[in-house]
Amino acid sequence: MAGLGNDQRRHWEETYAAHPWMYGGEPSAPARHAAGAFRAAGARQVLELGAGHGRDTLHLARSGCTVTATDFSAVGLEQLRRDAGAEGLSDHVRTVVHDVRRPLPLPDGSVDGAYAHMLLCMALSTKEIHGLVAEVRRVLRPGGVFVYTVRHTGDAHYGTGTAHGDDVYEHGGFAVHFFPRALVDELAEGWELREVRPFEEGELPRRLWRVTQALPGTGPPTGPGQRTASLRS
Repeated sequence: MAGLGNDQRRHWEETYAAHPWMYGGEPSAPARHAAGAFRAAGARQVLELGAGHGRDTLHLARSGCTVTATDFSAVGLEQLRRDAGAEGLSDHVRTVVHDVRRPLPLPDGSVDGAYAHMLLCMALSTKEIHGLVAEVRRVLRPGGVFVYTVRHTGDAHYGTGTAHGDDVYEHGGFAVHFFPRALVDELAEGWELREVRPFEEGELPRRLWRVTQALPGTGPPTGPGQRTASLRS
């Protein structure tokens, strides 16, 4: 999977260079949810994985968070830095070029929340995904909240395109690791799994889960609307 991951890095660099701000300026629906979850938890220091050109980063910063935004695309992060500066948010956004196959460049227990929109379902092996979630756990403080989204095995692209093994399929140069529900549950072991909510995005449409989980410790109680969905694929 390492060779595919390096190919994907080059592909994303070229894509951001050719299509600046390719996802537009409006934050995604998951980012809006994450901002609310972080606010409810009192989270101020937040890590974003796979920030890209930063439409969600800026939303989190506008909502009062100080965000460490990581991505393996220096081109995307440069676009984010320019936009953060233009909005007067430079003091609330720190960018770090980083490949999530390596340990996160943060100390233990240094952030209150973590967010990743479709980063975990990129060209990563199941082993690498487990390693990444372990790293997220390491850098979160007790009670820290982790919100992530992934395309799942009910997606129309699952099982089609170029197969790379381990539920990874490639379409149009982009490789996706499609999640079975069992993987979501495995990644939540030792966490409080607050929500697994199905949603759709884009024109295909892409079919995803939005997952909200928290570490044991001080944090908001599970309330109405935060029960785990029963959808399985």
